[in-house]
Amino acid sequence: MTGYLTTHVLDTARGCPAAGLRIELFRMEGDTRSLLATRVTNDDGRTDTPILPQDTFATGSYELVFHVGAYLDATGIPPEMPRFLDIVPLRFGMSEAAHYHVPLLLSPFGYSTYRGS
Repeated sequence: MTGYLTTHVLDTARGCPAAGLRIELFRMEGDTRSLLATRVTNDDGRTDTPILPQDTFATGSYELVFHVGAYLDATGIPPEMPRFLDIVPLRFGMSEAAHYHVPLLLSPFGYSTYRGS
């Protein structure tokens, strides 16, 4: 099996997918971050294609960066100054060639994640 990475963002405060949220994917090598991809979530809160497709998959350490502050601004949620959540970085490792799914459950004052399927 060849590996790949997908993500999904759900707005738990509004009870819907988080459409229009910008996500960046970085490969981590020590303290060095290399940008691999930038995507925006669709109406289902997913990216249209895997954020790390099979043809570029490699095991190692990665970081997904979710730009939640801009998303919350766009939804009309009144911002506190400064906004409690603005940019949410998630660092994780992929140790084998498999499907990795890293969802983000989001509200203005909290988030959670897990390795999905």
